[in-house]
Amino acid sequence: MTVPPFDPLFRNPHLQTILGHYWKRPDFDSRFPIEQRLYRTDADVQVLVESQRPAEVRGEIVMVHGLEGSGRAVYIRSLSRAALSAGFAVHRFNMRTCGGTEHLCQTLYHGGLTSDLLTVVRELRTESTGPIFLVGFSLGGNVVVKLAGELGERGPELLAGVCAVSAPLYLGACSRRMGKFDNRMYQRRFVRRMRQRLTATGRYSRRDFAGLTSVMDVDDRFTAPSFGFGNAANYYHVQSAIGYLEGLRVPVLLIYSLDDTLVPAEIFDAQAIVGNPWIERMPTEHGGHLGFLGRHPHRFWLDSVVLEWVERRTANR
Repeated sequence: MTVPPFDPLFRNPHLQTILGHYWKRPDFDSRFPIEQRLYRTDADVQVLVESQRPAEVRGEIVMVHGLEGSGRAVYIRSLSRAALSAGFAVHRFNMRTCGGTEHLCQTLYHGGLTSDLLTVVRELRTESTGPIFLVGFSLGGNVVVKLAGELGERGPELLAGVCAVSAPLYLGACSRRMGKFDNRMYQRRFVRRMRQRLTATGRYSRRDFAGLTSVMDVDDRFTAPSFGFGNAANYYHVQSAIGYLEGLRVPVLLIYSLDDTLVPAEIFDAQAIVGNPWIERMPTEHGGHLGFLGRHPHRFWLDSVVLEWVERRTANR
């Protein structure tokens, strides 16, 4: 299958970002029922994975959502439909306290937390002989690329490839970009959802969020101290995937838009990315953040690109 160049339905990045989030996608949940499974990844931590399987399985695709998302995010459901139609089992990974699991662990999640995902992948490896691929969206993209880098030479034992879409591989730069005036709507939405999730754990109250107006504020007050990072700046520095790229030993596909308002495109021009033989870049001129709505008949262009790459890697094994 050859995927055509991206022909955007909208050239405005905010329209792509917003409508991409709300655009109705075909739903395969009735044809391929969802199996919910809890994985205990630590003594006091359980994470939820929602899986769907076709009759004959060619491989496994584990999908990781973005900041304050879940396995039910529209981009995950959309790719799930395409993958299932092509014969791949899909596993929608929910980060700690996400997807209604606030009561299942005593800690939060952060943008570089890979241990939970690693536990799930290792378990899948014992259950399947087929190739395993990771696909991360936005913050989930940082998680999957960082995990691949951390694995180093052990990577090929577990993974056949990793794809990251609109990934904030340099968390600090992306957090600063989110603070710009044109992103104020997204910033407010993220802060509101972070407050709702954290208060749902029962460990915080609305009063604890007084004066916090940005994601960086919330990370500085809650996320960073919870994991011993000290402050947000240090958390972003030590947990950005861009610092782990030297360890890559599995193929990585980076899909990103040059007009993404949340992830600065220039981070993908870093030498650690450009000079890495394991990384393939696929930039588009338009697409916003996780938008990529194309003109008919390639409305969900992103699904086609990811699946074509996965199928090519599967055929070459």
